Amino acid sequence: MRKFSEQRNNPVFLECRIPKMTADAARNALLSFVNSKCCYGNRAAGELVIQELKQQTLHRYRLETFNETRVSERTFEPCTNALVDGPQNGAPPQLWDIKVQAPQMFQEDTKKFRVPHSSLVKECHKCHGRGRYKCSGCHGAGRMRCVTCCGAKHRSKYQKRCQMCSGTGRKRCSTCSGRGNKTCSTCQGEKKLLHFIQLIITWKNNVYEFISDDQFNFPRELLSTAMGDNIFKEENPLVYPLLDFPYPDMALASQRAIAEHKAAFTSTSNILHQRQTVELIPVTEVHYQYAGKVYLYYVYGMENKVYALDYPERYCCGCTII
Repeated sequence: MRKFSEQRNNPVFLECRIPKMTADAARNALLSFVNSKCCYGNRAAGELVIQELKQQTLHRYRLETFNETRVSERTFEPCTNALVDGPQNGAPPQLWDIKVQAPQMFQEDTKKFRVPHSSLVKECHKCHGRGRYKCSGCHGAGRMRCVTCCGAKHRSKYQKRCQMCSGTGRKRCSTCSGRGNKTCSTCQGEKKLLHFIQLIITWKNNVYEFISDDQFNFPRELLSTAMGDNIFKEENPLVYPLLDFPYPDMALASQRAIAEHKAAFTSTSNILHQRQTVELIPVTEVHYQYAGKVYLYYVYGMENKVYALDYPERYCCGCTII
């Protein structure tokens, strides 16, 4: 493996754009959060007294590996076309020899294709080539016993002719509409099936994420969706570990992530592209006092999201707290 300085020409780091958290910004963030909740009162947010702000900047490393996986399966469909691309036109190609247009990088998708020269026409195994089969509801009779009079032709209580079956004791089968048979659902009445090999291609964006340790009692899973300040970004068919990156924990995360993705995807799929980024995420612990009690909440991310577990003015439990 090459060192960071050897594998990249003149790496450029963006200047940190994270502003210092102020009491006014922390209060405004809480007010926006409270106003978005149907059962949170905003009086506490407006009257609380902020006592202390503890700001910390965390590092988030992400590796995205966009890979393509190909598998095949034998399947069939109703034969509606007289032209059949079978082995008489040549041997079916290998799965990875079939040229397919990939979607935009890092955009997941799944598509299915018929493998050339793999088609074969066979008689439908469900209806044995008849296109129809006997109705299971009436056993081919087209009529069934009336459920109202149970076939007695009249209502036993009043000894009157059953109006539902007009006194016949039988009604037209609702399953087959009185025909006694149904169109084969397998071949859809075509009597024959086209068997072929189907290629299934899956494009998936696999994400590895590492966030540096913090000193707060803060749910770290919330940071995955928080917006960060990007200080490094690299996209290539294959990226290299950041061996001498200025932040050692990011360098270790990069080595571990690339090794894991290489082991997981190289032997079973085709890696099309990789992207690795390093971001700074601000997290501020806000200590405040309201109505003689001390509380705290967190402001995190560049968009100043709020996590307030013990906000004092909550009127119901119907809203989420994040």
